[in-house]
Amino acid sequence: MFLGLDSSTQSLKALLIDPDKGEIISSVSVNFTSDFPEFNCPNGVLVNEDPLVNHSDPLLWVAAMDLLFERLKATGIDLSKVRGISGCGQQHGSVYVNSRFEGILASLDGKSVLTDQVKDGLSRLTSPVWLDSSTGSECEYLSDKIGDRLQTDTGSPAIERFTGAQINKFYNENKAQYEDTAVVHLVSSFLASLLCGENCPIDFGDGAGMNLLNLKSNSWDQEIADVLAPELINKLLPAVPSTQVVGKLCDYFTKYGLAAGVPVVAWTGDNPSSLVGMGAQEPGAVVISLGTSDTFFAAMKNFTTDPNGCGHVFGNPAGGCMSLICFKNGSLAREKVKDQYEVDWDFFGGKALDDTEPGNGFNFMHPYFESEVTPLVNEAGVKYFGSTEFCSGKASACEYIRAVVESQFVSMMLHSQWIGETVNKIRVTGGASSSDGICQIIADVFQCPVERINTTDSAALGGAMRATQAAGYNLSKVVRKFTEASDVIHPRKEYADVYEALLEKYAASEAERLI
Repeated sequence: MFLGLDSSTQSLKALLIDPDKGEIISSVSVNFTSDFPEFNCPNGVLVNEDPLVNHSDPLLWVAAMDLLFERLKATGIDLSKVRGISGCGQQHGSVYVNSRFEGILASLDGKSVLTDQVKDGLSRLTSPVWLDSSTGSECEYLSDKIGDRLQTDTGSPAIERFTGAQINKFYNENKAQYEDTAVVHLVSSFLASLLCGENCPIDFGDGAGMNLLNLKSNSWDQEIADVLAPELINKLLPAVPSTQVVGKLCDYFTKYGLAAGVPVVAWTGDNPSSLVGMGAQEPGAVVISLGTSDTFFAAMKNFTTDPNGCGHVFGNPAGGCMSLICFKNGSLAREKVKDQYEVDWDFFGGKALDDTEPGNGFNFMHPYFESEVTPLVNEAGVKYFGSTEFCSGKASACEYIRAVVESQFVSMMLHSQWIGETVNKIRVTGGASSSDGICQIIADVFQCPVERINTTDSAALGGAMRATQAAGYNLSKVVRKFTEASDVIHPRKEYADVYEALLEKYAASEAERLI
């Protein structure tokens, strides 16, 4: 058996797999809000008067690790058969430990809980996470100091949630705590360190979400590190490939029935892990996640960056790079239109799309019910384009429903062209992926088959499948066993010209708005 873990914003999950049979053996999880109310982290984030500040208590993740393994043990499965472990953490979150931390890990006592032992190894009591957007001035500073090279070398412009700006803010506001920091971890490497009983390195996949890893050399960028904080380069362990075994399971976890010495493969970020868990780790496959925000990510043959600065590049756990593009107005925008016309989801994804023609008579919208990150639109504002009737709000509810869905995926098509990859298949996940009507629009816009798979918890599954590499399994062969398509929605070739024309009109409207 092989074990994969996923520490997301709100929970910690574990998945056990049998790679020979292609079977998921067991799945358990811990919910941070309901299982640990004492940490005052509703939805995984500490309460703060400033809405821009979003931190978590790293000891919450430590406590969750103990409870998760207790629940695994309670399944009655013989955990001594686990032959490899890996996992992932929410991207960009950082954890700061002092020089005592590694000694504490090396002498963990199985008779005591993890939190009581680990707490004295923290140099900073809170961890900024990906929801934090309080580093605007630090991003401006970093951009001014490094210039265009920041994006062309690290894969992203300066981003508030990225770890580099967070480190700079920590140094500026808490110099004593920064100086007490011996190692800067990401959530992923921190949790891997707990398993191994020693400081574990950051992998290329998660490290690329820091504005610190030079993706041309796969090493920390000395100039950027020096700009962010003194001696920072010495507080980062050398970054490693996602395939590397970074340690062995320490004795502490034998109390849960696991064998000491089980190899631990480098942990990565949740998005890179999901790329593997969705069976899209090789170029040609794309994943579209339809959630609160819609996300587009795909493996890349060549390292290239978005000239508009909206898309990001991370490391691909299977080697090379992956793109990631986030569209803030995802299910939120769809829900706004649904509620405006007082219909249910069955009508929204069914009759409304069945009763309207593809292309919608070239009536479309910019569905920015909230500020948008792709493209960068700082102020919310929905705008309508097309016929006078449509723009004046006098068209049918069905036309506005089709407009919001088509506009979202035409925009996604437009803003993914910089990747330069031929798309052979699209794999969808998230709530709206259950809608045949929405999936048909995706297939028609991209002129590419859309596949749904039975995989749940794709990030944890990606970790479990990557763990098999510790025992010499071929990752591609393992992935195929777990990610066969359950159904396929094919593009309708007769609408290719319609959507090509709509794409051109949408691009022109967006360019005019952004001038």
